[in-house]
Formats: sequence, structure tokens, C-alpha cells
Amino acid sequence: MAYAVQWVRSLAFTLVMYGGMAVIGLGLFPYTLMSRHGALRVAKLWCRFTLWAARWMIGLRTEVRGEVPTGEVLIASKHQSFLDIIVLFDAVPNGKFIMKRELLFTPVVGQYATRIGCVPVDRGKRGAAIAKMLREAAASNQTYPGQLIIFPQGTRVAPGVKADYKVGAALLHRQLKQPCIPAATNVGYFWPRTGVYRKSGLAVVEFLPVIPADVNKTEYLPMLEQVVETASERLLQEARDAAD
Repeated sequence: MAYAVQWVRSLAFTLVMYGGMAVIGLGLFPYTLMSRHGALRVAKLWCRFTLWAARWMIGLRTEVRGEVPTGEVLIASKHQSFLDIIVLFDAVPNGKFIMKRELLFTPVVGQYATRIGCVPVDRGKRGAAIAKMLREAAASNQTYPGQLIIFPQGTRVAPGVKADYKVGAALLHRQLKQPCIPAATNVGYFWPRTGVYRKSGLAVVEFLPVIPADVNKTEYLPMLEQVVETASERLLQEARDAAD
């Protein structure tokens, strides 16, 4: 019975979340045409609305730990569900993402992604896609300075599941010559990659100690994977312990 009730609450929350995206995103879209700052403010408004709705509708709270990056840095984050995107974007002042090119054609999302300076990647073209990503990321940093967020595994990965860290993240770190802030999370324990059901509890995104800009490519990727996976496992165990 408790599962059924939470499932219904989760469904209602999902409808409210996407309904809010349509109302806020479309209603305030003219404001985004004025400046990137306008687009950021509107997108953050929807993120905060969604996090607020999650708290009271499904009992899902969120917490950001660690020092939140504010300068021009690369953020390399664990990616488990839509929730970590929302929390990361809400936390940093000028966030933008390395994202799948297909998302540019998603109503509302695509228009805002373009306005805030997200960098689209065609994942099917491998070498050519990486080269284009590097060029567009450099151009985006010139036009839209801020925090560039990449998911180094390239896709959502469920908690506890192993997946390779892609070389594109290392190449991006080397080209941009910026410090990298790793980020760990346990959000997938509460908000899975697929399905309607959402658990109540405390979902965490944690910013970890900086990886300097001068770390070489061969050291960077193993270092990034070790710190992000270790911290994400710790946060997953924390969520499980709290549920017991």
C-alpha cells in the first residue's frame, strides 16, 4: 500500500514538474531573448520550483555539499538521473552542460540550452564528435564564461553500476587548461534513470577537492574516476543506511 501511494505521488510530481517547465519556460521565454542572464534566471526558477515540489509532494529533499564552484572551471560529475542535472545547475552561478545534440530539438529544453551556452555533442561520430566538442567548448567559454559541466561516463549510470570514463573528459580538461571540480552523487537511489517511482529521503550532490589544470591526461582520468566513484559509493551507502 505504501509503495502504491508513493507511486501515485511520484506520478503527480512528474506531471507538476513538466507542467511547470512548460508554464515557466514558455511564459518567461521572451525574457530569455534579452540576455543569457535572463535565460539563466528563468532556468534556475524552474529548478527551484522542481526541488520545492519534490520536497512537499514526494518527500525528496536535496543537499549540496562541498565548496560550490563559482569561477571558470570544468565540473566533471557523476550522472545518475535528471535530478543531478537540476541540482548542479541550481547550485552553480553560471552553469552550462556538455549535452547530447538530440536535446537541442526538445521543446523548451533545447531553446534554453542554446541560450545558456550548452555544448551539443553528436555521440555517434566518436573522433569527429570529440574534435567538434573541443572546438565548441572553447568557443562557448569565450562567449559564455562560467562553469562547464561534463558527465565523463557519457550517460546516466545507475548507482553501484560500473561504466568507463570517456577520454573526451580528459581531452577537454587538457584543452581548456582549467581546474576540474569532481562531483559525486547518490540521486539515482531516489530518482532512477527510468520509471515514475521516486523514493523519499535526502539526495546529495557533493563537490570534491579540485584536480589542478596541469595534471596530465594519463593521470587525470584514473584520478577523476577514483575520487568520484569512491565518494559516490559512500553517498550511496549513506542513503541505504538512512533507509534501514
